[in-house]
Amino acid sequence: MKLTTKGRYAVTAMLDLALRYEKGAVTLADIARRQGISLSYLEQLFAKLRRGGLVDSVRGPGGGYNLAREPGKISVAEIIVTINENIDATRCGGEKNCDGDETCLTHQLWEDLSKQIYDFLSGISLGDLVARPHVQEVASRQEKRMQVAAS
Repeated sequence: MKLTTKGRYAVTAMLDLALRYEKGAVTLADIARRQGISLSYLEQLFAKLRRGGLVDSVRGPGGGYNLAREPGKISVAEIIVTINENIDATRCGGEKNCDGDETCLTHQLWEDLSKQIYDFLSGISLGDLVARPHVQEVASRQEKRMQVAAS
């Protein structure tokens, strides 16, 4: 499976939004500061997330981004697929041409693993992650750090 920084950052940023669900729009600058992600990188990711229908943008004062659906209805797999990440552990990218024009000896094994990973990530929603005590602890620590930096 090829889960790159792009996928990790997209899930992290979406979780940041989920933690603030129903509290108003969140700016990318705030997400960037809290999560240590480049603002320009977030802008690229959020363009894809918006086109994919996972976030809504709010213009003007107090603007930023909101989740387009409640956190319990957005899966981690959906986020990764929306930003064009590939959940595929095969060497051939699922083309079945890993041994010339045919499948290799272990193709089915890696294809099965890819399905297991996709199913696992499909079964975890942003709402599930928000409910985890560790996520709440980290979010609280990040908020305190932001408040100290603003002082």
